[in-house]
Amino acid sequence: MASVKRRPDGKWRARYRDEADKEHARHFARKVDAQQWLDSVTAAVVRGDYVDPQAGKATVKAYADQWQRIQVSSDGTRRIVDNALRLHVLPTLGTHRLAAVRRSHVQALVKALEDKGLSAGSIRNIYDVMAQVFSSAVEDRVIASTPCRRITLPKGAGGEVEIPTLEEVQAVRSALDERWQAIVVTLAGSGLRIGELLGLQVSDVDFLRRTIRVERQRLQSNELGPVKGRAARTVPVGQVVIDELAAHLAAYPSDGALFGDEFGEPLTYRRWKRLLSDTGVGVTSHAFRHFAASALISGGASVKQVQTFLGHSSAVITLRTYAHLFPGDEDRTRDVLDAALNPLADSVRTEAASSD
Repeated sequence: MASVKRRPDGKWRARYRDEADKEHARHFARKVDAQQWLDSVTAAVVRGDYVDPQAGKATVKAYADQWQRIQVSSDGTRRIVDNALRLHVLPTLGTHRLAAVRRSHVQALVKALEDKGLSAGSIRNIYDVMAQVFSSAVEDRVIASTPCRRITLPKGAGGEVEIPTLEEVQAVRSALDERWQAIVVTLAGSGLRIGELLGLQVSDVDFLRRTIRVERQRLQSNELGPVKGRAARTVPVGQVVIDELAAHLAAYPSDGALFGDEFGEPLTYRRWKRLLSDTGVGVTSHAFRHFAASALISGGASVKQVQTFLGHSSAVITLRTYAHLFPGDEDRTRDVLDAALNPLADSVRTEAASSD
């Protein structure tokens, strides 16, 4: 039910009841303005995109908390979402009303993340989570439109990965205390994710067969969880890694975690991150994984071999990350095209010889 009536003070009162039978009203100096507002609301109700003007007053944090609780996803995805919201989005936008967040606020947040030195890929992940929250708010008809539109993200997300040199790998190893040096060699020689390495037990290393069994990973919370993709794998490693691990265990014996601290506790993700940062070399844990992949590819390994070695869920991921490293693609393309066109070339040459 909707109506426009004149009040004793001369103003025009437009009112309507929404789908929940809640009354809404506004006052206007002119009757035509009141009627136009009422007509626009009625049209929104008919189209099915009506938004309660009070709904958008909820804070971003209140809505994001509710949204996060009802998501169905893997453990890994839940960690990404939680980190994005708790560490980056909510500290900046959490107290804002949903309806008050503008595109400029989102762009400013993206810029702030870049200024902090976050990688393009990390910023993309954070932005994607933020965009999902606001998109859900639109679908719930809490806000009329999302502010996550036409946002400029840093270049580099999904671009070519940076491969550390052997000299950089050695520089990191040399800068670390002897207790941690085997970590660098193991990461560079196995392609393990840092969480997978920190989750290793001594029993996961088969020194005779020269393999490492990856069945779990240590999370940033320091708890153990399933490996990414939930698929355990056995990683072949060279003698250099085996010798390094043997020397490490001879110096720091353990019957539990492969890498433990001075108190016999497993090395934590946070402690390792600090140790690596203190080297000052500027190489990330994931860069060692890229080093291993690059070495395999330059040695002639196939896409499938690299995929299996790294534990990627599909060859698409492997190609998307390392396609630029596979050598000879342009030459192979030329050879294939030449082989296909050779009969035509022979015919042309024959015709040319006949004309002579």
